Amino acid sequence: MRQYLVSLWTLFDPLYYRVSRLTYVTGNNKEINNVFRVRITAYKGSGITLDDGTRIQKHDKVLKIHLHNIRLINEMRSMNHDVNKARHIYKTVRDSMPDLASYLNQHTHRHEVTGIMGITALHKGCRRLGFETAPITNQVYRCMKFLSFIAISTLCMRPSSLGYLKNHQPNYIFISKDQLQKQIS
Repeated sequence: MRQYLVSLWTLFDPLYYRVSRLTYVTGNNKEINNVFRVRITAYKGSGITLDDGTRIQKHDKVLKIHLHNIRLINEMRSMNHDVNKARHIYKTVRDSMPDLASYLNQHTHRHEVTGIMGITALHKGCRRLGFETAPITNQVYRCMKFLSFIAISTLCMRPSSLGYLKNHQPNYIFISKDQLQKQIS
């Protein structure tokens, strides 16, 4: 059943990509080997001040990052231990960050972008990558994100665990443009 759902998701992922107006982050060789898919959008959460003083307010433009989840799920299919999966995700995100910085530096609207943000339940190693976390304060939005993470968790974890998600609520993650540059150098 799990493999069937993964196959369906793999099939429908290109449609999601188009509907959500995402863009692949490519490296210098123009191949799509980066785990990030992005779009510039208006931030809709509560205002936040990052550790380096960058202030992100409601309606500021941010580069919203989306992990290419189905790609990661397919890559981790043969991994049996959650620690190995966590290491794989961490390494893949870390290795994708230089291309993310390059993408932002070359974007025509780079000066309008206040920072980079995403939403994840996998925020344990975020600080080592330079990200800061903040809770999602809108209860309806947090519930919607929680439901979407149930599907991802069900496909990733063996056995699937709602207990895991109880302890790993979706959070915003942020990194300023300056901190992203420092992180990759």
